[in-house]
Amino acid sequence: MVRHTALALLLLLIMSGQFFVPRLPRPLNLPPPRSVTTTNPLIGVHTRLTGIGDESYIHRTLAQVNEMGASWIVELFPWAYIQPRSRYGFDWTGADMVIAHARAQGLNVVARLDIVPAWARPPDTTDRYLDREHFADFAHFAAAFAERYAPLGVRHIVIWNEPNLRFEWGERPPDPGAYTDLLKQTYPAIKAVAPQTIVIAGALSPGPSLDGGALRMDDMQFLASLADAGAFPFFDMWAVHAYGGREPPDAEPTHDRVNFRRIELVRELLDRLGGSDKRIIITEGGYNDHPRWSGAVRPADRLRWTIATYEQSRHYPWLEATVLWQFSTPFLTRSYPDAWNFVDPDGTPRTIYLAVQEYARTGRVPDAMSDR
Repeated sequence: MVRHTALALLLLLIMSGQFFVPRLPRPLNLPPPRSVTTTNPLIGVHTRLTGIGDESYIHRTLAQVNEMGASWIVELFPWAYIQPRSRYGFDWTGADMVIAHARAQGLNVVARLDIVPAWARPPDTTDRYLDREHFADFAHFAAAFAERYAPLGVRHIVIWNEPNLRFEWGERPPDPGAYTDLLKQTYPAIKAVAPQTIVIAGALSPGPSLDGGALRMDDMQFLASLADAGAFPFFDMWAVHAYGGREPPDAEPTHDRVNFRRIELVRELLDRLGGSDKRIIITEGGYNDHPRWSGAVRPADRLRWTIATYEQSRHYPWLEATVLWQFSTPFLTRSYPDAWNFVDPDGTPRTIYLAVQEYARTGRVPDAMSDR
């Protein structure tokens, strides 16, 4: 009987080992650390790496970012990936891989936090739906993220993405008051464990209201409403999506147009609202050159205007970085979203990559203008 019991215990241990061992993170194959060589330290790109899990792809992509001369990346770290099952416990495997490889390449990581796990939202809601009942859970996640990665050099954390859009607010009307309350819970939670972390708000969809504000609330109106709601003490920096639209980056800004210099209107409004101490960071922007999309520009214009965007950014002393959308994706959509990319899925650099790389190496700027 004792022998049978011992055998049963041994089998149980073996089975337990088979269950737990695959879940232990494997050692990462990191390259020797290096720094970025560039003539413009503001250059950045938005990467799409979390959730891929292919270390060779992540290494190749971030090495190419370094070799292009970009010092900054924005990367989404979905809450739903890190706490997929409950508020108890974290799976850091994917985030660890991306951040370790970014650090090895000498890149500054701006971490965007959003995407709600199923356990933290009602049934039949989208993964952008976060109600007040779960603000504290999100704040706990954000604080755990900051505490883990601040010692590894992650100093910038963006709270949510485009909260002035119905889609990004969980198919609900945009709500500056609710976003303010999210900041009020998340900011002190992060600062309590990582006081040097720069908490970033905003990252609004740029432009006037759509459908009376039901689809998109005007970005300037949303910012002003945040000030009225008392949000300003609860973020350190403001994120802007500075897309160029179909205009060169020196086109005059106006309230009803989306272009690169709209960022100047945002700066002026921040100052008027009492946020003159808030630096700005561009976390999305750039140009699309798809041949059949109404929002695209000609490929030659994209080359010149992208480089001019990076160069013009140097004239704004209050700007932290200019991070353009998007470096690459692991697959193609066979539609206009592919035409944002700097690199093909197989790692082949596109002409835009080579042009930015040459600019970052030499500092030479082509003529940014083109008659349309």
